[in-house]
Amino acid sequence: MATFDVLDPASHVVVGTAPDGTVVDAVAAVDAAAAAFPGWAATAPRVRAEVLRKAYDLMVADTDRLAALISAENGKSQADARAEVAYAAEFFRWFSEEAVRSEGDYSTAPSTGARTLVTHQPVGVAALATPWNFPAAMATRKIAPALAAGCTVVLKPAMETPLTAIAVADLLREAGVPDGVVTLVTTTDAPAVVTAWLEDERVRKVSFTGSTPVGRTLMKQAADRVVNASMELGGNAPFVVTADADLDAAVAGAMIAKFRNGGQACTAANRFYVHVDVVDEFVARFGKAVEALRVGPAADPANEIGPLISERAAEGVRALVRDAVAAGARIAHEGEAPDGGWYVAPTVLVDVAPDAAILQQEIFGPVAPVVTWENEEDMLRLVNDNDYGLAAYLFAGRLQDALRLAERIEAGMVGINRGLVSDPSAPFGGVKQSGVGREGAREGLREFQETRYFSVDLST
Repeated sequence: MATFDVLDPASHVVVGTAPDGTVVDAVAAVDAAAAAFPGWAATAPRVRAEVLRKAYDLMVADTDRLAALISAENGKSQADARAEVAYAAEFFRWFSEEAVRSEGDYSTAPSTGARTLVTHQPVGVAALATPWNFPAAMATRKIAPALAAGCTVVLKPAMETPLTAIAVADLLREAGVPDGVVTLVTTTDAPAVVTAWLEDERVRKVSFTGSTPVGRTLMKQAADRVVNASMELGGNAPFVVTADADLDAAVAGAMIAKFRNGGQACTAANRFYVHVDVVDEFVARFGKAVEALRVGPAADPANEIGPLISERAAEGVRALVRDAVAAGARIAHEGEAPDGGWYVAPTVLVDVAPDAAILQQEIFGPVAPVVTWENEEDMLRLVNDNDYGLAAYLFAGRLQDALRLAERIEAGMVGINRGLVSDPSAPFGGVKQSGVGREGAREGLREFQETRYFSVDLST
């Protein structure tokens, strides 16, 4: 089979190779998944749970190797990579517990007296497609609930970061996952592979994490066969700071929400709305922290931010900054980044107009544009005047005010006085153009199940 090279974004050297799968390989993967499905679906939930728990143990024990692999092919810092491994492993543990708690229901129909039995069954073969920014966590967040539900899966990781997915698949086999239950197809031709899956009548579920444009295309393809679809798509998260917010907490939260993985996260804070009474103090404190960030290759554990995933990505972020400055914004604080390569200096922009172009799209890099607000209604209008609604962050002094405002923000997840919203025990997902469906929590398991009921007449 042909292979393709995987590059380190920091050094641009080849760190490994992966098989370059074709449509033939995609079909063979479904063959394996379909053959394995009846046996895995019939496997006792406790057995499935123990396999997932074993995968958790193996992943935690292998943290050093996995983190190094993530840093090598993704470029993120060692600290970020280790945090991702812990987060990714937790999906195996969480869904090992959910696997044995797929409850049903028993009731009496009010009008007929018939008994209604409700149960949940695995949807079938699931096609999964994951992005490059969290190569371990995005895979386990989909694989774990699918296996817990009794589904078999075919997985296509991003071509930029296939090595981590290969390592995760190896750990699952070591944990006792039977042949065919998890089949990996790495490829440089993602559209052909995923299309082959969506056109295969044996595939009954598609779960995708990535850009909204690609998600729209996949939803259209899924509609042709009425395939169950979950889409975790783009974001444009607002970060709101009120006049009475704890600024130390707000700055700490902003550093996490904005700069985790160098800003290359769909949940990353993208637009900062800071009250006029505290904007100068917030920017001064935030800017000081930003200027202190260490930028460089993950080989140095002291570095906190690595390169962006590609030269195209880096140049795109630089262009956004140039355009914002040309439109009247000002660079208030800027960190240092190595010359050359795919690095972008952490940057804080002020004097950003509320309708600036940089606020209308995902930055996907270490740039924080700050907008000043005074009137609450105007701020909420700006926050919600966007096609996306994945995550939002809100820092306020009074919890009552925070909850009141959070209820009016159009986002699937709101971090209140904290800069992190992702948790395996919570339903992850967005509204509007940010997708459909949820991952994590009980909702994540339900995405891979069909609800059925039996109407039983006990009168005879």
